[in-house]
Amino acid sequence: MQVNLSDSEWKLMNHLWQSAPRTITELTAALKAETGWSKNTVITMLDRLEAKGAVRYEPGRARQYYPAVERSEAARAETESFLSKVYGGSVGMMVSNLVGRGALSEQEIQELKAILDAAEK
Repeated sequence: MQVNLSDSEWKLMNHLWQSAPRTITELTAALKAETGWSKNTVITMLDRLEAKGAVRYEPGRARQYYPAVERSEAARAETESFLSKVYGGSVGMMVSNLVGRGALSEQEIQELKAILDAAEK
């Protein structure tokens, strides 16, 4: 299942991926300083994420929310969407842009080389 998350949804999901289950009260407290969101906003976000299939909950006195997708799955969908929108799906164009801007450190270049070497094997 491919789930596309908004920037705000990523913030909430990161808290669930870090520590689940979480109640609405716990999520509101965790997100308050970072976002200023009220309890109603968190409820709206959870409803939206549930409709997308990204979260699930266990009923009870206080609903316990869990991520319904893995972080890696959401990251893969986000990466594919970004590459498609910005670089026409070309990883080479993206890396060329980063290299051309001097945005990659020597360590990052070495990491990319190691990744490419491992992919060839």
